Amino acid sequence: MSGCPFSKPAFPMPRQCPFVPPAEYRDFQQQPGPVKVQMWDGKDAWLFTRYDDVRAVLGDNRFSGDPHVSGFPSLSPARNAVLDLEPAFIRMDPPQHGHFRRMLTKEFMIKRVSEMRPRIDAIFNRLVDELLEKGPPANLVEDLFLPLTSEVIAGLLDVPASDHGFFQEQSRLKVLLDVDPSIPKAASERILSYLDRLITERAKDADTRTDLLSRLIVEQVRPGHLTHRELVIMAELLLMAGHETTANQMALGVFSFLTNPDQLHLLRETPSLLRNAVEEMLRFHTIVHYNAFRVATEDVDVAGQTIRKGEGVIALISGANHDATAFEQPDRFDITRKADHHVAFSYGIHQCLGQPLARVELQVVFATLFERMPGLRFAVPLEQIKGKGDHFVQGLEALPVTW
Repeated sequence: MSGCPFSKPAFPMPRQCPFVPPAEYRDFQQQPGPVKVQMWDGKDAWLFTRYDDVRAVLGDNRFSGDPHVSGFPSLSPARNAVLDLEPAFIRMDPPQHGHFRRMLTKEFMIKRVSEMRPRIDAIFNRLVDELLEKGPPANLVEDLFLPLTSEVIAGLLDVPASDHGFFQEQSRLKVLLDVDPSIPKAASERILSYLDRLITERAKDADTRTDLLSRLIVEQVRPGHLTHRELVIMAELLLMAGHETTANQMALGVFSFLTNPDQLHLLRETPSLLRNAVEEMLRFHTIVHYNAFRVATEDVDVAGQTIRKGEGVIALISGANHDATAFEQPDRFDITRKADHHVAFSYGIHQCLGQPLARVELQVVFATLFERMPGLRFAVPLEQIKGKGDHFVQGLEALPVTW
Protein backbone atom coordinates (compact mmCIF):
# COMPACT_ATOMS: atom_id res chain seq x y z
CA MET A 1 0.00 0.00 0.00
CA SER A 2 1.19 3.49 -0.77
CA GLY A 3 1.05 6.55 1.45
CA CYS A 4 2.17 7.27 4.99
CA PRO A 5 2.74 4.00 6.86
CA PHE A 6 1.35 5.51 10.07
CA SER A 7 -1.90 6.88 8.63
CA LYS A 8 -5.12 4.91 8.49
CA PRO A 9 -6.70 4.37 5.06
CA ALA A 10 -9.90 6.31 4.55
CA PHE A 11 -13.04 4.25 3.96
CA PRO A 12 -14.66 3.89 1.54
CA MET A 13 -11.92 3.72 -1.06
CA PRO A 14 -12.70 5.02 -4.55
CA ARG A 15 -12.91 2.49 -7.36
CA GLN A 16 -10.32 2.91 -10.10
CA CYS A 17 -12.76 1.05 -12.35
CA PRO A 18 -16.47 1.34 -11.49
CA PHE A 19 -17.02 -2.37 -12.06
CA VAL A 20 -14.13 -3.79 -10.03
CA PRO A 21 -13.56 -3.47 -6.24
CA PRO A 22 -10.82 -1.03 -5.17
CA ALA A 23 -7.29 -2.37 -5.54
CA GLU A 24 -6.67 -1.70 -1.85
CA TYR A 25 -8.87 -4.66 -0.93
CA ARG A 26 -6.35 -7.03 -2.48
CA ASP A 27 -3.57 -5.34 -0.51
CA PHE A 28 -5.56 -5.64 2.71
CA GLN A 29 -6.11 -9.34 2.11
CA GLN A 30 -2.36 -9.85 2.30
CA GLN A 31 -2.27 -8.46 5.84
CA PRO A 32 -2.22 -10.92 8.78
CA GLY A 33 -5.47 -9.54 10.23
CA PRO A 34 -8.03 -6.77 9.78
CA VAL A 35 -6.99 -3.25 8.82
CA LYS A 36 -8.00 -0.22 10.85
CA VAL A 37 -9.62 2.40 8.61
CA GLN A 38 -10.92 5.91 9.22
CA MET A 39 -14.49 6.89 8.43
CA TRP A 40 -15.71 10.28 7.21
CA ASP A 41 -16.39 11.42 10.80
CA GLY A 42 -12.82 10.71 11.93
CA LYS A 43 -13.77 7.57 13.86
CA ASP A 44 -12.00 4.25 13.31
CA ALA A 45 -13.35 0.86 12.30
CA TRP A 46 -11.83 -2.56 11.71
CA LEU A 47 -12.07 -3.60 8.06
CA PHE A 48 -12.26 -7.31 7.22
CA THR A 49 -11.89 -8.22 3.54
CA ARG A 50 -10.92 -11.90 3.59
CA TYR A 51 -13.63 -14.46 2.91
CA ASP A 52 -13.18 -16.57 6.04
CA ASP A 53 -12.91 -13.51 8.29
CA VAL A 54 -16.01 -11.87 6.83
CA ARG A 55 -18.03 -15.03 7.41
CA ALA A 56 -16.65 -15.29 10.94
CA VAL A 57 -17.84 -11.77 11.78
CA LEU A 58 -21.24 -12.13 10.12
CA GLY A 59 -21.84 -15.47 11.79
CA ASP A 60 -21.07 -14.17 15.29
CA ASN A 61 -23.96 -12.60 17.18
CA ARG A 62 -21.55 -10.77 19.45
CA PHE A 63 -21.35 -8.27 16.60
CA SER A 64 -24.46 -6.09 16.47
CA GLY A 65 -26.06 -4.85 13.27
CA ASP A 66 -28.05 -2.17 15.09
CA PRO A 67 -26.85 1.28 13.95
CA HIS A 68 -28.02 2.82 17.23
CA VAL A 69 -25.53 0.82 19.31
CA SER A 70 -22.62 3.03 20.41
CA GLY A 71 -19.58 2.57 18.18
CA PHE A 72 -21.50 1.47 15.06
CA PRO A 73 -19.55 2.77 12.01
CA SER A 74 -20.99 5.60 9.94
CA LEU A 75 -20.67 5.43 6.14
CA SER A 76 -21.86 8.96 5.35
CA PRO A 77 -24.18 11.68 6.70
CA ALA A 78 -26.73 10.77 4.02
CA ARG A 79 -26.71 7.13 5.10
CA ASN A 80 -27.07 8.21 8.73
CA ALA A 81 -30.20 10.18 7.86
CA VAL A 82 -31.87 7.00 6.62
CA LEU A 83 -30.64 4.79 9.45
CA ASP A 84 -31.82 7.32 12.05
CA LEU A 85 -35.41 6.70 10.99
CA GLU A 86 -37.33 3.84 12.59
CA PRO A 87 -35.28 0.65 12.14
CA ALA A 88 -36.23 -2.19 9.82
CA PHE A 89 -35.91 -5.67 11.27
CA ILE A 90 -32.82 -6.42 9.18
CA ARG A 91 -30.92 -3.99 11.39
CA MET A 92 -32.17 -5.53 14.63
CA ASP A 93 -30.38 -8.08 16.77
CA PRO A 94 -31.79 -11.30 18.26
CA PRO A 95 -34.37 -11.95 19.53
CA GLN A 96 -36.24 -9.05 17.87
CA HIS A 97 -34.73 -9.84 14.48
CA GLY A 98 -35.95 -13.43 14.50
CA HIS A 99 -39.42 -12.39 15.66
CA PHE A 100 -39.99 -10.25 12.57
CA ARG A 101 -38.06 -12.39 10.10
CA ARG A 102 -40.16 -15.48 10.86
CA MET A 103 -43.27 -13.57 9.77
CA LEU A 104 -41.88 -13.38 6.23
CA THR A 105 -39.88 -16.58 5.90
CA LYS A 106 -42.66 -18.67 4.34
CA GLU A 107 -43.40 -15.92 1.81
CA PHE A 108 -39.94 -16.23 0.31
CA MET A 109 -39.36 -19.96 0.55
CA ILE A 110 -38.00 -21.51 -2.64
CA LYS A 111 -41.23 -23.45 -3.29
CA ARG A 112 -43.46 -20.38 -3.06
CA VAL A 113 -41.11 -18.25 -5.13
CA SER A 114 -40.87 -20.99 -7.78
CA GLU A 115 -44.64 -20.76 -8.15
CA MET A 116 -44.15 -17.11 -9.13
CA ARG A 117 -41.83 -17.97 -12.02
CA PRO A 118 -44.54 -18.21 -14.74
CA ARG A 119 -45.85 -14.76 -13.81
CA ILE A 120 -42.34 -13.28 -13.77
CA ASP A 121 -41.64 -14.88 -17.14
CA ALA A 122 -44.86 -13.47 -18.59
CA ILE A 123 -44.12 -9.96 -17.33
CA PHE A 124 -40.60 -10.00 -18.73
CA ASN A 125 -41.65 -11.31 -22.13
CA ARG A 126 -44.36 -8.66 -22.34
CA LEU A 127 -41.80 -5.96 -21.57
CA VAL A 128 -39.45 -7.36 -24.22
CA ASP A 129 -42.34 -7.40 -26.72
CA GLU A 130 -42.97 -3.72 -26.02
CA LEU A 131 -39.28 -2.91 -26.36
CA LEU A 132 -38.95 -4.73 -29.68
CA GLU A 133 -42.05 -3.02 -31.01
CA LYS A 134 -40.67 0.37 -30.01
CA GLY A 135 -37.30 -0.42 -31.59
CA PRO A 136 -33.73 0.58 -30.71
CA PRO A 137 -32.01 2.22 -29.01
CA ALA A 138 -33.09 1.55 -25.43
CA ASN A 139 -31.91 2.01 -21.88
CA LEU A 140 -32.33 -1.45 -20.36
CA VAL A 141 -32.31 -0.09 -16.81
CA GLU A 142 -35.31 2.19 -17.32
CA ASP A 143 -37.05 0.29 -20.11
CA LEU A 144 -36.77 -3.29 -18.91
CA PHE A 145 -35.20 -4.07 -15.55
CA LEU A 146 -36.78 -1.51 -13.23
CA PRO A 147 -40.24 -2.07 -14.75
CA LEU A 148 -39.83 -5.83 -14.29
CA THR A 149 -38.68 -5.83 -10.69
CA SER A 150 -41.10 -3.07 -9.73
CA GLU A 151 -44.05 -4.94 -11.19
CA VAL A 152 -43.07 -8.19 -9.51
CA ILE A 153 -42.70 -6.79 -5.99
CA ALA A 154 -45.62 -4.38 -6.38
CA GLY A 155 -47.75 -7.31 -7.51
CA LEU A 156 -46.73 -9.27 -4.44
CA LEU A 157 -47.86 -6.36 -2.25
CA ASP A 158 -50.70 -5.31 -4.58
CA VAL A 159 -49.43 -1.76 -4.99
CA PRO A 160 -51.22 0.10 -7.82
CA ALA A 161 -49.32 0.03 -11.11
CA SER A 162 -49.75 3.78 -11.45
CA ASP A 163 -47.48 4.26 -8.43
CA HIS A 164 -44.54 2.17 -9.66
CA GLY A 165 -42.73 5.22 -11.00
CA PHE A 166 -43.04 6.95 -7.64
CA PHE A 167 -41.36 4.05 -5.87
CA GLN A 168 -38.60 3.80 -8.45
CA GLU A 169 -37.68 7.47 -8.03
CA GLN A 170 -37.86 7.47 -4.22
CA SER A 171 -35.82 4.27 -4.04
CA ARG A 172 -33.16 5.85 -6.25
CA LEU A 173 -32.94 8.88 -3.97
CA LYS A 174 -32.87 6.83 -0.79
CA VAL A 175 -29.61 5.02 -1.61
CA LEU A 176 -27.61 8.13 -2.57
CA LEU A 177 -24.56 8.62 -0.37
CA ASP A 178 -22.79 11.85 -1.35
CA VAL A 179 -25.75 14.22 -1.16
CA ASP A 180 -27.44 16.48 1.36
CA PRO A 181 -28.82 14.10 4.04
CA SER A 182 -32.26 15.65 3.67
CA ILE A 183 -32.62 14.09 0.20
CA PRO A 184 -32.55 10.37 1.13
CA LYS A 185 -34.35 11.07 4.39
CA ALA A 186 -37.21 12.84 2.62
CA ALA A 187 -37.43 10.02 0.06
CA SER A 188 -37.74 7.44 2.81
CA GLU A 189 -40.35 9.53 4.62
CA ARG A 190 -42.39 9.87 1.41
CA ILE A 191 -42.38 6.09 0.93
CA LEU A 192 -43.35 5.48 4.56
CA SER A 193 -46.17 8.04 4.36
CA TYR A 194 -47.53 6.43 1.20
CA LEU A 195 -47.40 2.94 2.71
CA ASP A 196 -49.02 4.14 5.92
CA ARG A 197 -52.03 5.32 3.92
CA LEU A 198 -52.07 2.20 1.74
CA ILE A 199 -51.98 -0.21 4.68
CA THR A 200 -54.63 1.77 6.58
CA GLU A 201 -56.93 1.42 3.58
CA ARG A 202 -55.93 -2.21 2.97
CA ALA A 203 -56.87 -3.18 6.53
CA LYS A 204 -60.53 -2.43 5.77
CA ASP A 205 -60.92 -5.44 3.45
CA ALA A 206 -57.80 -7.53 4.11
CA ASP A 207 -59.94 -10.63 4.74
CA THR A 208 -61.07 -10.65 1.12
CA ARG A 209 -57.62 -10.19 -0.45
CA THR A 210 -54.68 -12.51 -1.11
CA ASP A 211 -51.69 -10.15 -1.34
CA LEU A 212 -48.80 -10.27 1.12
CA LEU A 213 -49.77 -7.09 2.97
CA SER A 214 -53.30 -8.38 3.52
CA ARG A 215 -52.00 -11.71 4.80
CA LEU A 216 -49.72 -9.91 7.26
CA ILE A 217 -52.59 -7.71 8.45
CA VAL A 218 -54.80 -10.73 9.09
CA GLU A 219 -52.16 -13.12 10.46
CA GLN A 220 -49.83 -10.75 12.31
CA VAL A 221 -51.31 -7.29 12.94
CA ARG A 222 -54.77 -8.26 14.13
CA PRO A 223 -53.53 -10.90 16.62
CA GLY A 224 -51.09 -8.32 18.01
CA HIS A 225 -47.82 -9.87 16.80
CA LEU A 226 -47.05 -6.83 14.63
CA THR A 227 -48.06 -3.18 14.93
CA HIS A 228 -49.37 -1.11 12.06
CA ARG A 229 -46.19 0.99 12.07
CA GLU A 230 -43.96 -2.07 12.07
CA LEU A 231 -45.80 -3.37 9.01
CA VAL A 232 -45.31 -0.02 7.26
CA ILE A 233 -41.54 -0.22 7.87
CA MET A 234 -41.49 -3.87 6.78
CA ALA A 235 -43.32 -3.01 3.56
CA GLU A 236 -40.81 -0.26 2.77
CA LEU A 237 -37.97 -2.74 3.18
CA LEU A 238 -39.67 -5.22 0.84
CA LEU A 239 -40.26 -2.58 -1.82
CA MET A 240 -36.70 -1.28 -1.66
CA ALA A 241 -34.98 -4.65 -1.57
CA GLY A 242 -37.42 -6.11 -4.06
CA HIS A 243 -36.64 -3.97 -7.06
CA GLU A 244 -33.73 -1.51 -6.79
CA THR A 245 -31.06 -4.09 -5.98
CA THR A 246 -32.20 -6.80 -8.40
CA ALA A 247 -32.61 -4.35 -11.29
CA ASN A 248 -29.04 -3.15 -10.75
CA GLN A 249 -27.80 -6.73 -10.71
CA MET A 250 -29.53 -7.40 -14.04
CA ALA A 251 -27.88 -4.38 -15.65
CA LEU A 252 -24.44 -5.35 -14.40
CA GLY A 253 -25.01 -8.92 -15.56
CA VAL A 254 -25.73 -7.73 -19.10
CA PHE A 255 -22.68 -5.49 -18.94
CA SER A 256 -20.50 -8.43 -17.93
CA PHE A 257 -21.76 -10.64 -20.74
CA LEU A 258 -21.37 -7.94 -23.40
CA THR A 259 -17.81 -7.20 -22.24
CA ASN A 260 -17.01 -10.93 -22.03
CA PRO A 261 -18.38 -12.31 -25.31
CA ASP A 262 -16.73 -15.68 -24.69
CA GLN A 263 -18.93 -16.10 -21.61
CA LEU A 264 -22.03 -15.04 -23.53
CA HIS A 265 -21.20 -17.57 -26.25
CA LEU A 266 -20.75 -20.23 -23.59
CA LEU A 267 -24.14 -19.45 -22.03
CA ARG A 268 -25.83 -19.61 -25.43
CA GLU A 269 -24.16 -22.91 -26.27
CA THR A 270 -24.71 -24.44 -22.82
CA PRO A 271 -28.01 -23.21 -21.31
CA SER A 272 -27.53 -25.59 -18.39
CA LEU A 273 -24.94 -23.10 -17.09
CA LEU A 274 -27.67 -20.53 -16.40
CA ARG A 275 -28.00 -21.10 -12.66
CA ASN A 276 -24.24 -21.11 -12.23
CA ALA A 277 -23.98 -17.94 -14.34
CA VAL A 278 -26.42 -16.17 -12.02
CA GLU A 279 -24.32 -17.11 -8.98
CA GLU A 280 -21.19 -15.81 -10.71
CA MET A 281 -22.95 -12.52 -11.50
CA LEU A 282 -23.93 -12.17 -7.87
CA ARG A 283 -20.38 -12.89 -6.69
CA PHE A 284 -18.60 -10.81 -9.28
CA HIS A 285 -20.53 -7.59 -8.72
CA THR A 286 -21.72 -7.83 -5.09
CA ILE A 287 -23.94 -4.83 -5.64
CA VAL A 288 -24.52 -3.93 -1.97
CA HIS A 289 -20.82 -3.24 -2.01
CA TYR A 290 -20.37 -1.45 1.32
CA ASN A 291 -22.01 -4.12 3.49
CA ALA A 292 -21.83 -5.15 6.25
CA PHE A 293 -21.34 -2.78 9.20
CA ARG A 294 -21.26 -4.12 12.76
CA VAL A 295 -20.14 -3.14 16.27
CA ALA A 296 -18.73 -5.47 18.92
CA THR A 297 -20.97 -5.88 21.97
CA GLU A 298 -18.14 -7.57 23.89
CA ASP A 299 -14.47 -8.33 23.30
CA VAL A 300 -14.16 -10.74 20.36
CA ASP A 301 -11.08 -12.36 18.79
CA VAL A 302 -11.17 -12.63 14.99
CA ALA A 303 -8.22 -13.45 12.72
CA GLY A 304 -5.75 -12.95 15.55
CA GLN A 305 -7.08 -9.51 16.43
CA THR A 306 -9.05 -8.65 19.57
CA ILE A 307 -11.96 -6.40 18.69
CA ARG A 308 -12.87 -4.50 21.83
CA LYS A 309 -16.43 -3.90 22.98
CA GLY A 310 -17.76 -0.77 21.27
CA GLU A 311 -15.35 -0.91 18.31
CA GLY A 312 -16.86 -0.67 14.85
CA VAL A 313 -16.35 -3.39 12.28
CA ILE A 314 -16.88 -3.59 8.51
CA ALA A 315 -17.19 -7.15 7.20
CA LEU A 316 -16.85 -6.29 3.52
CA ILE A 317 -18.75 -8.83 1.43
CA SER A 318 -17.46 -7.31 -1.82
CA GLY A 319 -13.94 -7.98 -0.58
CA ALA A 320 -14.80 -11.52 0.49
CA ASN A 321 -16.27 -12.30 -2.92
CA HIS A 322 -12.99 -11.24 -4.54
CA ASP A 323 -10.70 -13.14 -2.19
CA ALA A 324 -8.32 -15.34 -4.20
CA THR A 325 -8.21 -17.93 -1.41
CA ALA A 326 -11.94 -18.55 -1.92
CA PHE A 327 -12.30 -17.86 -5.65
CA GLU A 328 -9.49 -18.54 -8.10
CA GLN A 329 -8.79 -15.51 -10.32
CA PRO A 330 -11.56 -13.58 -8.54
CA ASP A 331 -11.50 -10.58 -10.88
CA ARG A 332 -12.32 -12.80 -13.85
CA PHE A 333 -15.98 -13.25 -14.84
CA ASP A 334 -16.29 -17.02 -15.32
CA ILE A 335 -19.72 -18.65 -15.49
CA THR A 336 -18.21 -22.13 -15.20
CA ARG A 337 -16.75 -21.51 -11.75
CA LYS A 338 -18.47 -22.93 -8.69
CA ALA A 339 -19.53 -19.66 -7.09
CA ASP A 340 -22.53 -20.58 -4.95
CA HIS A 341 -20.58 -20.17 -1.72
CA HIS A 342 -20.40 -16.40 -2.31
CA VAL A 343 -21.69 -13.98 0.32
CA ALA A 344 -23.43 -11.51 -2.00
CA PHE A 345 -26.60 -11.96 0.05
CA SER A 346 -24.57 -11.62 3.27
CA TYR A 347 -24.14 -14.49 5.71
CA GLY A 348 -25.54 -15.62 9.04
CA ILE A 349 -28.88 -14.61 10.48
CA HIS A 350 -29.03 -11.37 8.50
CA GLN A 351 -28.58 -12.86 5.05
CA CYS A 352 -31.07 -11.58 2.48
CA LEU A 353 -34.54 -13.02 2.96
CA GLY A 354 -35.53 -12.34 -0.65
CA GLN A 355 -32.63 -14.15 -2.30
CA PRO A 356 -34.83 -16.93 -3.78
CA LEU A 357 -36.93 -14.29 -5.55
CA ALA A 358 -33.85 -12.43 -6.81
CA ARG A 359 -32.41 -15.66 -8.19
CA VAL A 360 -35.61 -16.56 -10.03
CA GLU A 361 -35.87 -13.08 -11.56
CA LEU A 362 -32.25 -13.20 -12.72
CA GLN A 363 -32.70 -16.69 -14.14
CA VAL A 364 -35.78 -15.59 -16.08
CA VAL A 365 -34.02 -12.54 -17.51
CA PHE A 366 -30.87 -14.32 -18.62
CA ALA A 367 -32.72 -17.34 -19.98
CA THR A 368 -34.72 -15.03 -22.24
CA LEU A 369 -32.95 -11.76 -23.00
CA PHE A 370 -30.15 -12.87 -25.31
CA GLU A 371 -32.40 -15.41 -27.04
CA ARG A 372 -35.00 -12.80 -27.92
CA MET A 373 -32.46 -10.06 -28.64
CA PRO A 374 -29.56 -11.99 -30.22
CA GLY A 375 -27.94 -8.87 -31.66
CA LEU A 376 -27.89 -7.01 -28.35
CA ARG A 377 -24.89 -4.67 -28.05
CA PHE A 378 -23.87 -1.36 -26.51
CA ALA A 379 -25.29 1.73 -28.20
CA VAL A 380 -22.49 4.00 -26.97
CA PRO A 381 -18.73 3.65 -26.50
CA LEU A 382 -17.89 1.59 -23.43
CA GLU A 383 -16.27 4.52 -21.63
CA GLN A 384 -19.60 6.38 -21.67
CA ILE A 385 -21.29 3.76 -19.49
CA LYS A 386 -21.07 5.00 -15.92
CA GLY A 387 -21.37 3.15 -12.64
CA LYS A 388 -23.34 4.41 -9.64
CA GLY A 389 -20.35 5.50 -7.63
CA ASP A 390 -22.40 7.60 -5.20
CA HIS A 391 -24.93 4.91 -4.29
CA PHE A 392 -25.11 2.42 -1.43
CA VAL A 393 -26.14 -0.09 -4.09
CA GLN A 394 -23.73 -0.56 -6.99
CA GLY A 395 -25.18 -0.44 -10.50
CA LEU A 396 -25.25 1.47 -13.78
CA GLU A 397 -26.62 4.96 -14.29
CA ALA A 398 -27.95 3.71 -17.62
CA LEU A 399 -27.41 0.79 -19.98
CA PRO A 400 -27.88 2.13 -23.53
CA VAL A 401 -28.14 -0.72 -26.05
CA THR A 402 -29.18 -1.43 -29.59
CA TRP A 403 -29.84 -4.65 -31.52
